[in-house]
Amino acid sequence: MTGLVFSVPSVSHQDLAHEADIFSIAVTPNQIVSASGASTLIFHSTTEPEFPVAQTLDGAHKLGCHHLAASENGEVIASAGFAGEVLLWRQDNDRWTEMGKILDGNKAGEIWAIALSSDGHYLAATSLDGRINVWDNLGDQTKIREYETKGSFGMSIDLVSPVISNLVAQLTIPQSLDGRFVRASCYELRLGPILTSTGLAKAVRAVAFSPGSKLLAAAGDAKFIGLYDVSSGEQVAILSGHAAWIFSLDWSDTGEYLLSG
Repeated sequence: MTGLVFSVPSVSHQDLAHEADIFSIAVTPNQIVSASGASTLIFHSTTEPEFPVAQTLDGAHKLGCHHLAASENGEVIASAGFAGEVLLWRQDNDRWTEMGKILDGNKAGEIWAIALSSDGHYLAATSLDGRINVWDNLGDQTKIREYETKGSFGMSIDLVSPVISNLVAQLTIPQSLDGRFVRASCYELRLGPILTSTGLAKAVRAVAFSPGSKLLAAAGDAKFIGLYDVSSGEQVAILSGHAAWIFSLDWSDTGEYLLSG
């Protein structure tokens, strides 16, 4: 499947990364990791012009991987598999190795979209019934918070503030399949929507805040990417180039590039 890298607002590179459909991508300061319906995770180096493969993790998820998330510091990656498991990976001597699993009695599909705090300490995930769960990735990977959004299936989530002791976070969760998404602020047990948009009309499958949280990128079945001003909620740009649904979005750490797949 083809992935696109946008130098906002134009296409600058195209790379054939997987033979099967790409379900998710994530970016670290020096690599791009991609996942598909196959069991392998593939890491491409971004420090060389041709984006060569730096590492492959064969058999990471037996039934395939549907979502990836990378911490802002680039030290932790989480991958969610179709069997309900989430694997945590840490880079050691330029090689990614498994640092833990989040099982927690999850059934297949129980955990869907995932996001990591900037330091990789916490993982937030949506569920099929509209809940947001938060886990502590250190120690025994236990669930520490559960939020009720009173919404439907959350297909995407992004976390832009470091989740520390008081669990302050900003989450963006598409509610249902009609193209509507809600930006919500979570503070301990309080949850309230502060921005709603219907700009994409069709199902939203990926959302991502830019570094500094000035822009929100959203994409899905409409086959284009909408860029929104976070402070006003206004759509400020449309990025085209895809011929099919868009499942994943991620910004470079400078905000100069937006990766979509």
